[in-house]
Order: sequence, then C-alpha cells, then structure tokens
Amino acid sequence: MPTRRILVTSALPYANGQIHIGHLVEYMQTDIWARNLRMHGHQVYYVGADDTHGTPIMLRAEKEEITPQALIKRVWAEHKRDFDDFGISFDHYDSTDSADNQQLCEQVYLALAKKGLIDTREIEQAYDPVRAMFLPDRFIKGACPKCQAPDQYGDACEICGSTYQPTELVNPYSVVSGATPIKKISTHYFFRLSDPRCENFLRQWVAQLAQPEARNKMSEWLGVEDKDSQTTQLADWDISRDAPYFGFEIPNAPGKYFYVWLDAPLGYYASFKQLCAKEGLDFADWVKPDSTAEQYHFIGKDILYFHTLFWPAMLRFSGYRTPTNVFAHGFLTVDGQKMSKSRGTFITAHSYIQAGLDPEWLRYYFAAKLNGSLEDIDLNLDDFISRVNSDLIGKYVNIASRTAGFLAKHFNSCVLESAMHHPLLAQLRAALPEIATHYENRDSARALRRIMEEANAINLFIDTMKPWNQAKDPTQTSALHETCSVSLEAFRLLTLALKPVLPQLAAKVETFLSVAPLAWSHQATPLNAQQPLKPYQHLMTRVEAKQIDALLAANR
Repeated sequence: MPTRRILVTSALPYANGQIHIGHLVEYMQTDIWARNLRMHGHQVYYVGADDTHGTPIMLRAEKEEITPQALIKRVWAEHKRDFDDFGISFDHYDSTDSADNQQLCEQVYLALAKKGLIDTREIEQAYDPVRAMFLPDRFIKGACPKCQAPDQYGDACEICGSTYQPTELVNPYSVVSGATPIKKISTHYFFRLSDPRCENFLRQWVAQLAQPEARNKMSEWLGVEDKDSQTTQLADWDISRDAPYFGFEIPNAPGKYFYVWLDAPLGYYASFKQLCAKEGLDFADWVKPDSTAEQYHFIGKDILYFHTLFWPAMLRFSGYRTPTNVFAHGFLTVDGQKMSKSRGTFITAHSYIQAGLDPEWLRYYFAAKLNGSLEDIDLNLDDFISRVNSDLIGKYVNIASRTAGFLAKHFNSCVLESAMHHPLLAQLRAALPEIATHYENRDSARALRRIMEEANAINLFIDTMKPWNQAKDPTQTSALHETCSVSLEAFRLLTLALKPVLPQLAAKVETFLSVAPLAWSHQATPLNAQQPLKPYQHLMTRVEAKQIDALLAANR
C-alpha cells in the first residue's frame, strides 16, 4: 500500500469556556480516524488550535480584569489538559492568536482583493452608545417580534423558533451595558461569494462531498443553477468587525478587524505551519493547489456552511489547495435530551476525569454510536454502563482474564506456536481489513459491532473448551495449552482492532503480551514461544452506577 500524506483537523474550540462531552464527540471521532490511518503506516498529521478572537473573549477578559492574552493562555492550558486526558493525539495544538495566523490572514485577504473579490459597503448596525461599540446579534436582547417572549437574543427566539434581524426586536437592550441600542452606519468589508467565479467553483466542489446529507444541504444553499440568470442565492460574506474588537486588524483599514470566522479556519494552516517548521516539512508542498497530500476537516453539522462554502472558496481564490473532504457529525444528547446544567448532564471533560471515570469508557461508547452520518447521537447513561461492562469487561478483557493464569501456571507464560494456525484465528485475521475500512469510512459503530462478533466467537470457544476443566485433567495438558494460546492470540488481534478507539488500554495489553506497539501489518505476526507473556494484571474496571450519580451531582 503506497504511503499517503494526510492533514486532518477538528473544529477549533472557542477560548471562552470549558471542553464538555459534546465537544469530545468530534475530537474522539477525528482521533480514531487518524490513529487508524497511522496504524497503516501513513504520514498523518492531526493539528488543532484554540479559537481565540472575537467580542466574547474581549468582554470576558474585561470582566475578569485581565488581558485577552492572559485569558486565552489560561484556557489553552485547560483545553490541552482535557484533550491529553482523553487521548486526543494532536501532533500540534496552537492558538489562532499567533503571528503565523496573522500573516496568513493578511496574505489571503490581499490575494482575494487582488482578484476583485473584496468589496466595501455601508451597513447599519446596532450600536451601544454607553460602551461605544457595535453589538453582535447575540449581545442584543429584547422581546421577540413574533411571539413577544421577553429576553430573546437578536437573531432568533428560543421560545417560538423564529429568526429575525436585531433591529426587529421589541424594546431592545444591550447585554453589555443595558442601554438601548441606536442605529449607526459603518463601512464593512465583504468577500464576494456571489461572484460567478465563486458560485461556479462551489457547485463543482460541493458535488464531491462524501456525505449525501451535506451535499444536499449545500445544494439547497447554492440553489438551482440558472446559466441565463445574473443572480445567485449566495450572499456576500461580511468579513470585518469594528473596533473595539480582539483580533487582527485588516491591512490598510484602521479600526477594522477580521471577523473571527475568517481567521479561525486559517488557524488550521497556521498550526500546521508551525508543525512543519518543527518537523522539517515543506508547508508549501502540502497546501499548494496541485498538492498530492490529502486534507480533511471534521466538524459539527452546525458549521457546515462555513467549511463547505466560505472556507474552500477562500482557499481556492487565494492560491491554496482546497480540502479533500469535510466530514460532519450530529449533536450529542444525554438521556434523549439536550445537555442541561440543572439535570447535571452538561458534563465537562475535566469533571469526568475528576470523578474517577475512565476516559476510554467514553471513547468506546461514542465510537459505538458514530456511523459517519449527520445523525445526532445519544449518551444514554444506563446503556453506557451496560455496554461498557458487557462489551469491554464481559466480552473483551474477560478473554485474557480467563486464560492467562493457566498459561502462566502450566506453561511458563509461553504460547504453543502450532496453535497460531487455528481456524478461529484465521477467521479473526480475515475480519481485520474490513474493520479497518469501517474506521476509515468513519463508521466506528460498524467496526465495533464486527469486533464484538469476533469476541463472542472467542468466548464461545473458551466456553466449549473449558480450560478450567482441562487444567484438572493431566491427559488434557496439550489441549489446555492450545486453548490458552488460541485465546490469547485472539486477544492480541482484538486489541489490534480496538487500538484506534482504546489506545491507552492497548498499550497496557502490548506490555502484557510482550509485543511491540501494534499496527495493522502485525496481524500476521502472532505470539511466539520465545517471548513469554508478562504476569496478567487487571486491565480495566467496571462502570458503577454510583460513579455516574456522582458525576451528575458534580455538574449540577
């Protein structure tokens, strides 16, 4: 198999809050995908960064009486801690507030301007006369113009679901100061997404998206192609914000700043550029238009618009390659409902760790739910307990715990090499390429179902052979040796198959089995009698209901 060069990212978490389990769905999905491809020997780089600019960062820093830089430095450390705790294998993790990112933003902007794709126009916005600042939609509240519900945000009503312009709110007020906003004119800068060059390119690019749901949604936004019409459904994209604003100032436009959604995706490249400098990679070769490298972005379905319209058009017309594909996932619910602080289900990543829960329990459960579609997934806490205990303890770990002791006691922890050709092992090895393909297709749910089918077959073999009885019968010594050897080689192969999902547990098993770090190519390299197994030690504990109760209590 030729070695592929792959750059992969997850959406950048905003530096204004903690990582919660809803975020972790995406990072775990991306990490499993990246680990699987690394196990094939491909050159895979997974990069990320904190998304650090915008009005919310500026206002929170003011509230805490610190600089925005101090705030984002603190939050970066918290985010990185959480990602490390959950085994998210970033090759580099940075911040969008970097010199490399500012340079990229300016370069892209000037390239778009040179192509006639930047426009300026006067727009009317809500303005806080007390704070002397323009107000983003989410910083204006008032009564909904449709249902009159009070204290609704300036873009949508949480009661009736209506969307509207901030100027339509009844009795509006600034969330920042409480003042009544006034209307004020300001010059803004726009990326001309409505330009026929952009529309024609996007129609072709969107058609190659891997997910049918994403293709269909983007096609709706693009509208039906009409070669005789001079209009498009695509609106130009406002890429500027007025001072005061925490971000990068637009070249030759004093007091105007790049909108966070322009500099955030370029943060992918800025983070990768820093990795390239550290590793001696040719950044330009990875991001040039005719690059043979692959580029993938994992995101939530709520930001498809930015990643499948703005981002590829921005890259295409500023001299960069476009993404190979964008993969979106659905939202997370807990026990069938939105995450809720009052119910204790708005669970932060750090609280999960502090409660003493194993992060790989959650990696396994989310992987068992993700199927590569845009469907929402549900964390049913009773099912979480049941599935982790049944699959990981009852079916998988149990194979080693039922047989390793007999191998140690009767055979000096050495396997019977002739047992490595057993038909059950041949069956399991034959399943591995299919499992690896499911991982690459982001259908980890199908991969894990297939793994558990094989685990069931191995447990049935152990139940049939009954090594506990074989050990009592001197005439069954050879049979006992074969039973234990087949079972533990099967355990090695199952560990290989589970490694993208359970890397920390796999590392423990590699030590126990006295084998090198497992890769897909190792499926045909079985255990051997010259490498005795280490003494078996407990690999994973069961989930207890009281642990979940304590977790919910900690998040209320």
